[in-house]
Amino acid sequence: MKAVVVHAANDLRVDDLPNPVAREGEVLVAMEWGGICGSDISYWRNGSSGTAVLKHPLVLGHEVAGHIAGIGPGVGGLSVGQPVTVHPATASGGYFGSAASDPHTDGGFSELRVVRAEQIRMLPSNVDTEHGALAEPLAVAMHAVNRARDVRGRNVLVNGAGPIGSLVVAAAKHAGAATVTAADVDDAPLKIAQAMGADDVINVGAGNLPGTAVAASLGDLVTREITWLGSYRFVDEITDAVAAMGNGLDVTPLITHCYPINEAAQAITVAADRNSGSGKVLLQLGAG
Repeated sequence: MKAVVVHAANDLRVDDLPNPVAREGEVLVAMEWGGICGSDISYWRNGSSGTAVLKHPLVLGHEVAGHIAGIGPGVGGLSVGQPVTVHPATASGGYFGSAASDPHTDGGFSELRVVRAEQIRMLPSNVDTEHGALAEPLAVAMHAVNRARDVRGRNVLVNGAGPIGSLVVAAAKHAGAATVTAADVDDAPLKIAQAMGADDVINVGAGNLPGTAVAASLGDLVTREITWLGSYRFVDEITDAVAAMGNGLDVTPLITHCYPINEAAQAITVAADRNSGSGKVLLQLGAG
């Protein structure tokens, strides 16, 4: 099978790897679409992502969807041919396409990938696999909105309108926000954010806005009762993301470029280029 493998910084290849086989409790997925994430770009550019450093070649990709191609012993309730997306967190604490552990956890940018049955999320009949590949980043966005607690009837500002920011716009609207404003330093992502549901957009790099770092004093945080919360990946919001897409949350405006698997190097170059105007760049990993 073909797979998109990063061997070192600036060394991305489409390699031929052995076909995997589903064992007890596992499902074989024929991957069809994969979305390029910032961590994929970081492994390609730097040979690392955050504190995770490449020690061996790594199959990239954790935003994936396809159809079931095989079912291992002990797995019930699934059928070959069903369209699915995949929760990329593994039972051992790994994450698809991550070098945080050794051995690394290979991702899903391959024609075939074996996963645990509990990682499978069925796609509704009105969500194709191209859009299903965005369930994972939408889950990240929905988790961020959930961390902000109840946004119903509230006015929300999303700072940064890249793919995750634009999905946060959609997730906040889906959660009942009264208005959502997106801010960025470039017009291209703001256009995408607007198409994803932003009521207003602000280019903070234009006009008379200061464009410099502003101190956040502890006194202001206390007297204005401002709460700062971190948000990292998600727990099981991917289930909610699939349901939301089935109920009409449209991620189509975010998808700007699609490339076949053999053009993975070009795809990741476009995704990394701030001047390309790209939103979410997809790889077609197989027939779909």
